[in-house]
Amino acid sequence: MGIEDQPAVESTEPPICGLTNETQGTISSITARVSSTNLKPFLHEENISSVVAEKILEPHTVSVANLEQLLKTDVNNGLTSSEAAHRLEHDGPNKVEGAKGLSVWKILLRQVSNSLTMVLVLVMALSFAISDFIEGGVIAAVILLNIVVGLIQDYRAEQTIQSLYALSAPTCKVVRSEHIITIKAESLVKGDIVLLNVGDIVPADLRLADGLNMSTDEALLTGESLPISKHPESVLHEAEVPLGDRVNMLYSASTITRGRGTGIVTATGMTTEVGKIAELLRANPNSGEELSPLAAYWKRVKAGTRSILGLDGTPLQVKLSKFALLLFALAILLAVIVFSTSRWEIDDEVLIYGICVGVAVIPESLIAVLTISMAVGTKAMAKGNVVVRKLSALEAVGGVNNICSDKTGTLTQGKMITRKVWLHDGSEATVDACTHPFDPCNGTITWSNQMSKSLDSLKSISRLPPYAKKFVECLSLCNNATVTDAKSISADDTAETSTMSTSAVSSWTAVGEPTEIALNVFAMRFGMSKATVSQANEVQLFAEHPFDSSCKRMSVVYSAPDSTIAEVYTKGALEAVLPLLDASDKVKAEFTATAESLAAEGLRVLCVAHKTVALSDALKDVREVAESDLTPLGLAGLYDPPRLETADAVKKCKIAGISVHMLTGDHIKTATAIAREVGILGSDLTAAEAANSTMPAADFDALADEEIDRLDKLPLVLARCSPSTKVRMVEAMHRRGAFCVMTGDGVNDSPALKKADVGIAMGLNGSDVAKEAADMVLTDDNFASIVTAVEEGRRLFDNIQKFVLHLLISNIAQVLLLLIGLAFKDAENKSVFPLSPIEILWANLITSSFLALGLGLEEAQPDIMLRPPHDLRIGVFTAEIIIDKITYGFFMGSLCIASFVSVIYTPQANSVELGHDCNAEYNPSCSKVFRARATTYATLSFLLLFTAWEVKHFTRSLFNMYPEIYGGPFSVLRTVWRNKFLFGAVLAGFIITFPVIYLPVIDRVVFKHIAIDVEWAIVAACVFVYIALVEAWKAGKRRFGGAVVVYGQRADGAI
Repeated sequence: MGIEDQPAVESTEPPICGLTNETQGTISSITARVSSTNLKPFLHEENISSVVAEKILEPHTVSVANLEQLLKTDVNNGLTSSEAAHRLEHDGPNKVEGAKGLSVWKILLRQVSNSLTMVLVLVMALSFAISDFIEGGVIAAVILLNIVVGLIQDYRAEQTIQSLYALSAPTCKVVRSEHIITIKAESLVKGDIVLLNVGDIVPADLRLADGLNMSTDEALLTGESLPISKHPESVLHEAEVPLGDRVNMLYSASTITRGRGTGIVTATGMTTEVGKIAELLRANPNSGEELSPLAAYWKRVKAGTRSILGLDGTPLQVKLSKFALLLFALAILLAVIVFSTSRWEIDDEVLIYGICVGVAVIPESLIAVLTISMAVGTKAMAKGNVVVRKLSALEAVGGVNNICSDKTGTLTQGKMITRKVWLHDGSEATVDACTHPFDPCNGTITWSNQMSKSLDSLKSISRLPPYAKKFVECLSLCNNATVTDAKSISADDTAETSTMSTSAVSSWTAVGEPTEIALNVFAMRFGMSKATVSQANEVQLFAEHPFDSSCKRMSVVYSAPDSTIAEVYTKGALEAVLPLLDASDKVKAEFTATAESLAAEGLRVLCVAHKTVALSDALKDVREVAESDLTPLGLAGLYDPPRLETADAVKKCKIAGISVHMLTGDHIKTATAIAREVGILGSDLTAAEAANSTMPAADFDALADEEIDRLDKLPLVLARCSPSTKVRMVEAMHRRGAFCVMTGDGVNDSPALKKADVGIAMGLNGSDVAKEAADMVLTDDNFASIVTAVEEGRRLFDNIQKFVLHLLISNIAQVLLLLIGLAFKDAENKSVFPLSPIEILWANLITSSFLALGLGLEEAQPDIMLRPPHDLRIGVFTAEIIIDKITYGFFMGSLCIASFVSVIYTPQANSVELGHDCNAEYNPSCSKVFRARATTYATLSFLLLFTAWEVKHFTRSLFNMYPEIYGGPFSVLRTVWRNKFLFGAVLAGFIITFPVIYLPVIDRVVFKHIAIDVEWAIVAACVFVYIALVEAWKAGKRRFGGAVVVYGQRADGAI
């Protein structure tokens, strides 16, 4: 037995109402399978290897005796030590190799593998080549900042997630040379005989040779929420049987939850089922292709080029990389224009001007601002219980339109509760709002029919009606589980105080089978623990007939010390208990119909019965005597309940235009019931959608890709999923152009987590393999946290649009200014810089960067989860963004030109309009040019400051941006104060402009401008005109563009 503080796994009783006839037929096949299996070729050919045999036969289709011969081993005596050593040398150790983790060098390569960084490197190289060390050094610092910020964030995230560790048990007991010895699990070889007991972790894939009441928890491998009963005598007919249905196999990393047994090792290391999944994570997805050496080389070159240019990744990464390449092409074009105006007489000054124009078109700080904004987003996500392993996943999750979720432990709590109780007299009890399945005080109980009484009257044993009392007594006494509170208060006293929901974190723990724990907790809700009932009735245990996988029931006999009367309590699967009842056919039919009704709700049904007889030794010695002529008491329906937050989270996803799919290893009835309860299968489905809304994985796997693509809608529920099923589902979504999230906790989820656009693993109960494959990890294993991730992703996407718009407005304005500036020629017919290269870099890196970062910290808009996902094919650069940046860039660039011209052509005494050699250094003839540059620089800086506030909203006026919150003539002050970081960035940008203009030496030597005085009037006028133009543009958009006006309202007008 294990302590049930882990996700609940069920007992060995049947999934719903016990074994079906089909299942019984499978188990009863026993050795008949041997005679129908042609094993002669494998048993009598000496030279055949076990590897070849395994390709032909699966261990679950072979009898134990034949498998012994096939693997040349003996169940009783085991392998000899020499043979084991030989096989270990041949097959290697029993170790699962971890997925290929990211080294520091790979993380570093990931930071430089984007087009924008490559462009900056080229510009830096050109700057150094022409001995412009100041500009080259600044660009080098930008590149270094971009790399360091990304490297630190990605490395920290990588360190927070444990990589794949060996999932096998460290030691195990084996039979070798007729002796039982303990060895390291990694020393196991095929053919070894392994001994297992309750609580042991299965060290390799085993064919069960012998066992008593054995069941295993395979949830991490198969997704099955219930323990699976194992039957060594069973020989399955089909090779392609789902792992969860291979009742004669034990798989590596699963846990023994009941019984004991002996198994033959059939696979070790990377050949186990866990190893195969791990290999999927390691393997090159194209390794199976047959290519010529030249084609393979060309493919590697293409892949490497795409990786270096950042053309592989999330939609935003690809869009920005393509945009950077476009900017690079534009920079070359602008340089060509500059060289053409000088008639290709290129000297250092012309080359510098060309580089200056190229620098102006590139948003140098974009990568740093994007990385820092995402890093801040990861901290916000961490507060929402989401650890982001890859920064790119943060923006990607905001654009998802499909979520594929595992059921057990993700949508559900991962622990069993007694959901419904039906008594023979028709009374029913339902448990609701149970958030802590082990806590008897948690949740509410609603009784109906004859027992509809106040809750207070049900807290006392004496107040329970006879039928209810006997039923609850049976749940308590016919039970080997214990439920305790870690606090000093006794369990019974606590249980009797209230049955209402509690908000505090539960401190209750349980030991035993999950089914028995759930039944025990239900009894304790009425103060009827085993100890309490035994003392109240003054009885003690006389005999116990334990649960057995062959009979599917358990019985106990209790009697008072000096009494001649015995009380027999029995619980088990309905079909196992029904033949033992002393009841009419009508009563049995009623029980059967009720059980089917409960099963249709996805509940696991147990029948409870009782009888009072004369005490005799036969009750102890003969099971059939104790389990005969029983009086039926009622039925108990158990299930793994959904988390309380799940239904609301699913609803939010639907409103946000996100489709939720459940992909589970559980049975289809259970999966369907949970899907209906949490809202995945809603009443809003059309007839066509409902037809394929639920589907067994076997049916889905049987469909060809073309048939899947012809389905109107992909299934919302896939039951009995294998790892390949989940991967095919993700691939089917990709073929439909969908962008999907895969959530999961088990080893079986890992390939799909890696294949999905965004993989989200469970942190508390997830496997190391899943965490290694995932892009994000939920620290609370709560599906509702995914909504937090999506909302944060959408907020980040909106803010990326804002600061990209801001940065590009600046770039467009500078390019326009510099191109027009080609017309300003000095006495030597050389174009004069309206802005020096350092002024441009300062504006782009210092002024704009902090403003853009402030925009990246903008809060989410109230309607962020009321609108559908953004179109990933368009990405950040929507038509509105493109038009706005061109328009605002034109306004800004034109006003900068106006400020430059106003100073240059204002008559002044003893001044030369454009001087000579003013691009290189200051001389007396450059006074007017240097003053004009300072004026232009101040104008550009102040316009950038006000632009940051204007782009907080693309359509609303800065002076009335939050009409639902703020009103009056001074609402603009509250608007700009709302984002305090952005307010600080604007204030700092305003203040720092003055020392840049007025500091001696630095102004002339570095920035190539001088102090100004009356020119500030020109700057103020340009700022006023710019704000008027932007506000007029926004007013036109509101008037003619049909833009959203009401904050928190969708485009269709619905709130």
